[in-house]
Amino acid sequence: MAEDTVREFLLSRGCPGDVVTLGLQGLVEEWERAVEQVEDGYPLGLDDYLNDLDGRQLLEDALEVAPKLDRAAARVRVEGADARMRCVARIIHECLWGERVAEQEGWTADHNWWYFAVPQKPGPTLREDLNPSN
Repeated sequence: MAEDTVREFLLSRGCPGDVVTLGLQGLVEEWERAVEQVEDGYPLGLDDYLNDLDGRQLLEDALEVAPKLDRAAARVRVEGADARMRCVARIIHECLWGERVAEQEGWTADHNWWYFAVPQKPGPTLREDLNPSN
């Protein structure tokens, strides 16, 4: 029943069926997986990294509508994954989606810090995507 609230929210956001099926717990697991990849040297490119960051934003939004008990349990795991991510990422001054998108979405470096963070040790593809002139 609790997952239904989140799944209804995900449907209303136009998320694909596989994301809706994940529900809140699946979104948490996906963020934990993304953090683990960053810890190991993110193996994919910028598009995939942005997709993982969008998943974190979707998780944040889903937590807002989740029932209180589910939200509390999920928040503990999210905070743990966030803390790990902050240890292996560095904050940059601009949103990875660009300032125009950040302004349109209302994202800030304080509240939506994941959009302003890059792995300290990106894999070769992400490194090239982040620094195409090098």
